[in-house]
Amino acid sequence: MRKKRKRWNHKFKKIRKKTTRMHKKRRKKLGFSFRLLFIAVILSLVMPASAWDFANELKTSIWHLIDFSPVHVSNSELAELEYNGVDQVMVVNHNMAEFTEEELSLNDGSWQTFSDLDGYNRVGVANAMLSQTLMPSEPRESLYVNPTGWKNKQITRGDVTNWLYNRCHLIGFQLTGENNNLKNLMTGTRSLNTPHMLQYENKVASYIKETNHHVRYRVEPIFRDNELVARGIHMQAQSIEDDQINFNIYIFNIEEGVIIDYTDGSSKTVTK
Repeated sequence: MRKKRKRWNHKFKKIRKKTTRMHKKRRKKLGFSFRLLFIAVILSLVMPASAWDFANELKTSIWHLIDFSPVHVSNSELAELEYNGVDQVMVVNHNMAEFTEEELSLNDGSWQTFSDLDGYNRVGVANAMLSQTLMPSEPRESLYVNPTGWKNKQITRGDVTNWLYNRCHLIGFQLTGENNNLKNLMTGTRSLNTPHMLQYENKVASYIKETNHHVRYRVEPIFRDNELVARGIHMQAQSIEDDQINFNIYIFNIEEGVIIDYTDGSSKTVTK
């Protein structure tokens, strides 16, 4: 466990250093640019009419110098992270989704897409433009298809016994009604699915029901090498008509008190 924590801390520090360096540069640039922008605004107000166009051009040029691009953490970097024993949910990019302007377009209305299974039959990224029109009107049927690494068993903690794994929907049933679709299911621990994924799905579902607005949504399982069980799940969401929904998080696919072999889904409980 100590070795795993050291490895996780080392990887996390590398990502933190990377983001810190980029943000230091950005803060310097922002500070200088905003000072110039402030001066340009003042000049445009007090200068004679003949110089007003010049001041506005200067203001526009300075505005374009300001860099608002996000700090990106790649999926390969996420795959190498180790759970530190404390934080099962990790914020990515300061909890800001990383969709492009094109990806936020409503030109195609509401939709959802799923990746084809890869050579190991593993699930891939799922994308959607969510709205009320996609939400299910019929109750959910029982799940019966098994994703890769499905070696489920019951585990007991104290007086409580539960199944280790859930068949986890990438895009939750309550959002689009997609159910026994292998392109939308992965082997996930009980804690990954409930409460962690569920709380974000509930947040999005409640928002859509209350506002009748759209939410751009992306969920991607993060596998390491050829392993059959994902190391975690990368979830992003951003509301289109307003700024009420915006998150970017990574959830480790772990269960306390259990050692998971991610190559095939087998597991053993830890005796204390």
